[in-house]
Amino acid sequence: MQKSSSKMQQQQQKKPMRNIWWKFLKRKPIQQQVYGSQQWVYYVHTEAVQAALAKYKERKMPMPSKRRSVLVHSSVETYTPPDTSSASEDEGSLRRQGRITSTPFQSHSNVEPWLNRVIQGSSTSSSASSTSSHPGGKPAAASSTATATAAATVLADLMAHIQLVASVRGVPRGYNSSILETGDGVPVNSRVSSKIQQLLNTLKRPKRPPLKEFFVDDFEELLEVQQPDPNQPKPEGNQMNVLKGEPVGVVTNWPPSLLAALQRWGTTQPKAPCLTALDTTGKAVYTLTYGKLWSRSLKLAYTLLNKLTSRNEPLLKPGDRVALVFPNSDPVMFMVAFYGCLLAELIPVPIEVPLTRKDAGSQQIGFLLGSCGVTLALTTDACQKGLPKAQTGEVVTFKGWPRLIWFVIDGKHLAKPTKDWHPQLRDASAEIAYIEYKTSKEGSTVGITISHASMLAHCHALTQACGYSEAETLTNVLDFKRDAGLWHGVLTSVMNRMHVISIPYALMKVNPLSWIQKVCSYKARVAVVKSRDMHWSLLAQRDQRDVSLSSLRMLIVADGANPWSISSCDAFLNVFQSRGLRPEVICPCASSSEALTVAIRRPPELGGPPPGKAVLSMNCLSYGVIRVDTEEKLSVLTVQDVGQIMPGAKVCVVKVDGTPYLCKADEVGEICVNSGTTGMAYFGLLGITKNVFEAVPVTATGVPVSDQPFTRTGLLGFVGPDYLVFVVGKLDGLITVSGRRHNADDVVATALAVEPMKFVYRGRIAVFSVTVLHDDRIVLVAEQRPDASEEDSFQWMSRVLQAIDSIHQVGVYCLALVPANTLPKAPLGGIHISETKQRFLEGALHPCNVLMCPHTCVTNLPKPRQKQPDVGPASMIVGNLVAGKRIAQASGRDVTQLEDNDQARKVTQFLYLADVLQWRAQTTPDHPLFLLLNSKGTVASTASCMQLHKRAERVAVALIEKGRLNVGDHVALVYPPGVDLIATFYGCLYAGCIPITVRPPHPQNLATTLPTVKMIVEVSKSACILTTQVITKLLKSKEAAAAVDIKTWPTILDTDDMPKKKLANIFRPTSPDMLAYLDFSVSTTGILAGVKMSHAATSALCRSIKLQCELYPSRQIAICLDPYCGLGFALWCLCSVYSGHQSILVPPLELESNVSLWLSAVSQYKVRVTFCSYSVMEMCTKGLGTQTDMLRVINLSCVRTCMVVAEERPRIALTQSFSKLFKDLGLSARAVSTTFGCRVNVAICLQGTAGPDPTTVYVDMRALRHDRVRLVERGSPHSLPLMESGKVRVRAIFFPHSHTETKGPLGDSHLGEIWVSSPHNATGYYTVYGEEALHADHFTARLSFGDTQTIWARTGYLGFLRRTELTDASGERHDALYVVGSLDETLELRGMRYHPIDIETSVIRAHKSIAECAVFTWTNLLVVVVELEGSEQEALDLVALVTNVVLEEHYLIVGVVVIVDPGVIPINSRGEKQRMHLRDGFLADQLDPIYVAYNM
Repeated sequence: MQKSSSKMQQQQQKKPMRNIWWKFLKRKPIQQQVYGSQQWVYYVHTEAVQAALAKYKERKMPMPSKRRSVLVHSSVETYTPPDTSSASEDEGSLRRQGRITSTPFQSHSNVEPWLNRVIQGSSTSSSASSTSSHPGGKPAAASSTATATAAATVLADLMAHIQLVASVRGVPRGYNSSILETGDGVPVNSRVSSKIQQLLNTLKRPKRPPLKEFFVDDFEELLEVQQPDPNQPKPEGNQMNVLKGEPVGVVTNWPPSLLAALQRWGTTQPKAPCLTALDTTGKAVYTLTYGKLWSRSLKLAYTLLNKLTSRNEPLLKPGDRVALVFPNSDPVMFMVAFYGCLLAELIPVPIEVPLTRKDAGSQQIGFLLGSCGVTLALTTDACQKGLPKAQTGEVVTFKGWPRLIWFVIDGKHLAKPTKDWHPQLRDASAEIAYIEYKTSKEGSTVGITISHASMLAHCHALTQACGYSEAETLTNVLDFKRDAGLWHGVLTSVMNRMHVISIPYALMKVNPLSWIQKVCSYKARVAVVKSRDMHWSLLAQRDQRDVSLSSLRMLIVADGANPWSISSCDAFLNVFQSRGLRPEVICPCASSSEALTVAIRRPPELGGPPPGKAVLSMNCLSYGVIRVDTEEKLSVLTVQDVGQIMPGAKVCVVKVDGTPYLCKADEVGEICVNSGTTGMAYFGLLGITKNVFEAVPVTATGVPVSDQPFTRTGLLGFVGPDYLVFVVGKLDGLITVSGRRHNADDVVATALAVEPMKFVYRGRIAVFSVTVLHDDRIVLVAEQRPDASEEDSFQWMSRVLQAIDSIHQVGVYCLALVPANTLPKAPLGGIHISETKQRFLEGALHPCNVLMCPHTCVTNLPKPRQKQPDVGPASMIVGNLVAGKRIAQASGRDVTQLEDNDQARKVTQFLYLADVLQWRAQTTPDHPLFLLLNSKGTVASTASCMQLHKRAERVAVALIEKGRLNVGDHVALVYPPGVDLIATFYGCLYAGCIPITVRPPHPQNLATTLPTVKMIVEVSKSACILTTQVITKLLKSKEAAAAVDIKTWPTILDTDDMPKKKLANIFRPTSPDMLAYLDFSVSTTGILAGVKMSHAATSALCRSIKLQCELYPSRQIAICLDPYCGLGFALWCLCSVYSGHQSILVPPLELESNVSLWLSAVSQYKVRVTFCSYSVMEMCTKGLGTQTDMLRVINLSCVRTCMVVAEERPRIALTQSFSKLFKDLGLSARAVSTTFGCRVNVAICLQGTAGPDPTTVYVDMRALRHDRVRLVERGSPHSLPLMESGKVRVRAIFFPHSHTETKGPLGDSHLGEIWVSSPHNATGYYTVYGEEALHADHFTARLSFGDTQTIWARTGYLGFLRRTELTDASGERHDALYVVGSLDETLELRGMRYHPIDIETSVIRAHKSIAECAVFTWTNLLVVVVELEGSEQEALDLVALVTNVVLEEHYLIVGVVVIVDPGVIPINSRGEKQRMHLRDGFLADQLDPIYVAYNM
């Protein structure tokens, strides 16, 4: 049966291979090889790794911060601030539904030091320097590594932007001497900032050679394309030839089929042992003889075909597929089932035993069974009892599986065949014999069909290559259901009447030496093992001295193609040579599911040449080129040969990608086989079958090398001297990063060489790639030992990164450690790689440690943008056109136009609101103006015209007599939302005082909210505080004294019990330009600012709102807004008095206890116009979405206009979901719209009842980053929907904000800063020191050309104007204003302008547990804070997902990811995120984060 391989050389073409090989491969006979000390596998590699690490200086990387509850081992003490109950420190806040409302921010008890530094306010834009240039102002060297370097440049936040002189930031409390200050006066906790500094220091050192960059225009962002390295190695050898194996020997009595062999041995040698099964103690529990195998298989075949029926029809017919579900501990029953199916002409599909419904890969196995049409599963009695059961007692249907009938094949269930029944033993044909499953790199499971002819030919080839003879004993450690375990231990063994000793996996776990003991006791001639089994036995060998391996003639290493198998073989030989193991016995082999056995090393007695060993340069291998190196070098891969190709086969090596061209002699490619022993197809998958099983290799000129198709093996390798095959990796483990190929197994080997035993479990490491930003990124996941400390693990991770970088010259994108025994397991040990990858991408891996390195890995970011100088004004403006387009200018209705009735005309004659109130009190004394609702929906208080007038008079008397105030004094009104607030406001006007409305402090959260009240009182220079009796006590309480100095309060007047005195004379201002009131609020960038509103502006504002919303005395409107600033204040306190309509007041705070209050009021009073904030809309959407019972009585068909009052870009998703949710209650889709206002003018846009519906456009987000507007179709890549902000109520014009010094108008659809000219603009910022001149430009800007006379106010918001085809009420074409975002909020990164909301929207979509997100920059690093709405074990999953999504969608690298509890991100009463407060809290280490990850 054995043929010498000497004929093999004669089969080759005469032309010898190039001498290049003798340069590349140093080969010694294995007997002469010098083995090192008794150390295992990676120790040669370990020396290389240690040498590589020694090159790195001790570089201190910032260690992630972790809350103790996440993991017991935490090296960082975290500070937990006292619980507070308001979600914002500045404007009080609505609590978000279902969230913890504690905020970690506490305000400073003494405001004085901050008043002295009033000018040093800061915001995100202050770190707005472009990362594209260095401090000298010269453009940076064009390199994509500039990403890492520039991202690391520490820029002090000194660039003063459009900032208010009177800006006072709320100060987080609890600072101490360990706090640093940056250049902009932002306090920084030393611990957080020192970690950020460590991160910056690490990032400052670029490690990649710079790459050539492309020119990028302003519109497109081209990703960096990897340029081929001109010095990269290229293959130089001749084109290889097709290699032919030795011919298959002719054997006279060879059976025509495997079943014929079984019949022969079952009838002629019935007592001969076939298979011995062992239990977990190593005891032989049963030996199956050939006679028993034959008789039982016959019984099973008969039973399957004749005794299983469905509706009186046989359940199975020949050719049907049957699942074989047997545990690894029961090879006997499996063998009976396998041969029984073959005898019945059924097709067995062996699979693993599903233990739970959530087994890794189980669903994919189910898909395979479904596609194969499997209806029956064969199993054992014991196995069937162990399967999970439904309540009916039947085996459950596993997820993704078809419905199966489970049949137990134990003896009592089988029927004896009748005498006249005989199976048909056909000759081996091309019909399918069995299907072997295989899981691909992506996790999908395919079935590979093996024909009867292939099965027979493979047995023949293996018999010849391994020299098998009758009655030999073979020890099999492998899984007998598939691969080499099936081929040697179930098929070829029966062909040769061999005796197989099957070692179960469970026994190997208990006793790793068991296979060696069985070889010794049974005098086995052959053993089939994996490298892992050899390694395990090395660890346990000291316990056994009396074992002998002298009987072995072949030790077949089934995974000899793995890169680490050589070290296993060498170390195993080194230890067991003294126990009878001969060096030539070790026979690595290479195989694949598609091609079966590809090559196997033959012992010398079978004609095999001496073994080969190649020491290859890993750098050259990454380019697919073979170059020999010396073992002294660090980055080398030592591989052993896997012997010669199988008898009767043809082999060639083809290029991995594209057309299968033959490789050159010194080039790595995919090994292809043409042979009668390979698989036939992927069952039911014609497309990929053609690609893999019917490949046609061609020469460089395109000529096919053979008229027969080849099968791709998925093995990467080359053919060396003596026609030995070398395998350097697998296609499934191939990771291509920036054009270079790396093998996952090599990366695992390097990671294991870094002192693994202390911190992680050996063999529990997974390496795979994920595609981020159009390139593969390497992810390494390992199981951490429970006794490893946090710091030790982090140090190990850092060293692994350095080792992989040094040896493979590639960066690891993400390194994650998970708790022990949590990675999904493959059936027989090892990690289920594709399932691990799937969990990583879904955020279900739950790591306990994560280290992301996007700064080092991502080298293909677009080039940073360098701003071009704008075109000068002279070349741009001609008449009313800018650069060929209409000037982007829109005007609202003229507020001076005549009213349509006498009473309305009468109102316009009054210059002052106080006069209007007096007039209404005289003419319509009982007309109701205000109606306040409580949380139960009942009326808490009302006010008619006369009642309001009388109460205002009493307040004025108290101010003059009790408060002794003079005309022009400032008065702080500290009231809860209600009629008292309105009455005291008019009382101030009657007394000639200037009112400032202030939100009262929260009684349960004085430490946070009271300092803000104190700050507004002090900054506004209030001479007196008007408030209620309850709040007066609160302001003077002991609790208040702990938060502020209560002795410094000005006079506090309690207005609950005032004398009913008549005011002698009501104050009348001398000029409409006199100050009416101050409007104080905290911006989203954390700046406290007060704007001055004159009497003229106040009247104009009321008139504008009256006209746009069509407000008359007969109307009712519902207002669910906070009454303390902006348009909310105007609607609550001013408009009803001016227009005479009745306002139904719904305090937003009441919605916390009754979420349907606002909509119920709208329905009950049949309100046509209503106003709310985004916070209210979000509460209704979330809180009422499930409470359908509560909504049955609500009818919203009366609503014509529901306006969201906002100072931001319209939130389309929220308004749409609100409209959709309440559509069934009668709410018209066109009713919901938004308003837009800002500090300089609170009502720039309002959606009127008569105007056209608001329009939505889609813009290219990439163009927006370049300050351009490019309209795209809905659904386009990078498209961003923008909704119009309402009808423009003022005169608006747009200016380029990037060079505001030019102050020239922009064309239609160009992005610019919105400037407004209106009679209701505010007149300026109010400051303590009277330095308005510094910011006068905000309110008194003029054009530098064109109309240079008009006075404009700069809003600080970016937007664009677009003339639509729609017409408004006046019949003119409608100009739609689209607000993009606040300039103060924007982040300037890589020379481009980003709006935080866009990044946040992407992040929130990344994982279901992300409840909210906020981003800001710190020293040019992007910090992303996410609220985790789930268990804390999910926290670290989010780090990679957040980094991925921001890279993919925004081309930005996240510097720091902070995971916090729900409710930590502060949100003001308007529903806007207070990102700067969040930033201060983070830097002061007051967030109590669950986890902080510093991306490298």
